[in-house]
Amino acid sequence: MNKKVRRKDPRSRGQRVRGTLFAVGFFLLIILYWLAAFYGTEWIYTHIDKRPSEVIVQLINCISGMFLWGVTMTCLGRFFRSEQMKFFKTMIAAIQSMSRGDFNVSVDNNPHNGPFVELVDSINNMAVELGQLEKMRQEFISNVSHEIQSPLTSISGFSRALQNESITPEERRHYLEIIEAESTRLSKLSDNLLKLSSLESQHHPFEPKSYRLDKQIRNHILACEPQWIEKKIEMDIDLEPVTILADEDLLSQVWTNLIHNAVKFTPVGGTIGVHVESTRKEVIIRISNNGANISEEDLPHIFERFYKADKSRNRTSGGNGLGLSIVKKIIDMHAGTISVESKPEKKTTFIVRFSLQES
Repeated sequence: MNKKVRRKDPRSRGQRVRGTLFAVGFFLLIILYWLAAFYGTEWIYTHIDKRPSEVIVQLINCISGMFLWGVTMTCLGRFFRSEQMKFFKTMIAAIQSMSRGDFNVSVDNNPHNGPFVELVDSINNMAVELGQLEKMRQEFISNVSHEIQSPLTSISGFSRALQNESITPEERRHYLEIIEAESTRLSKLSDNLLKLSSLESQHHPFEPKSYRLDKQIRNHILACEPQWIEKKIEMDIDLEPVTILADEDLLSQVWTNLIHNAVKFTPVGGTIGVHVESTRKEVIIRISNNGANISEEDLPHIFERFYKADKSRNRTSGGNGLGLSIVKKIIDMHAGTISVESKPEKKTTFIVRFSLQES
């Protein structure tokens, strides 16, 4: 029978050793003060004519020892209080710096701080995490500003071009189409930002119910039929009947995004595969296309907000780099996983997995 070995915390062991040494030192100090008081009074009594009674002698000895003890404790108390105040001022300064938005702070942690060791660790960890959040916030603002500035620049430029009375009707129509497309792009960006913000707020409605996943995906494929027929795309579909417990509306956004992306990036005459299979424990959805592969450097980042593996391609197709972030967030809400496989001269496949409740 295997026995679990409990590892002792070196901090608690060190604290016990220091506590024992402090108690021994405390006891020895009392003896030292009593001896000092005893021999000090004995020396005084040898220089006076009349020695007081033993009761008075013992009383003087006790009072002298207590006086020496009190003086020593006062000096030690002031010293340790001064050290503690330095320690507390360091922590207060770190917290004040974080309150002003400066998260590049770190409090030196000394094992002799006793119960405050964990507090110092918490402050340092909080500074690191807040610094990462601040970096993400700045990157988010920068990305949003960049995404908004591009269509606004196009709208402004072509609006000024429309004021030129010498342009032809065809040019005017072309400029208006660009303005409409850029306006749609702004609207989609705003919608996706609101959707992502709602999903991350922890207050987004989440209403799971039991329904047929294969039927839902089939309906989304049929809804995209005009797009994949126009590009003469061959659809390789194999949907195993499976029932899951999930939020149907949220997962609908997942399949819309993944299938639309597959159609968007599949070349004319290409192939899209949509496969659903299940085991006793999970359901696996694979959505693949034989378009351009995603580079190995881009694969770890494609679910990040505003990340675009092919920036020129995403810009011309109206993408804003939020769709896959929304997909990832919804799948996380369902305790599922999503991964990507993409290699040169092979298909790019998005693999979604959900756990199934055993009946």
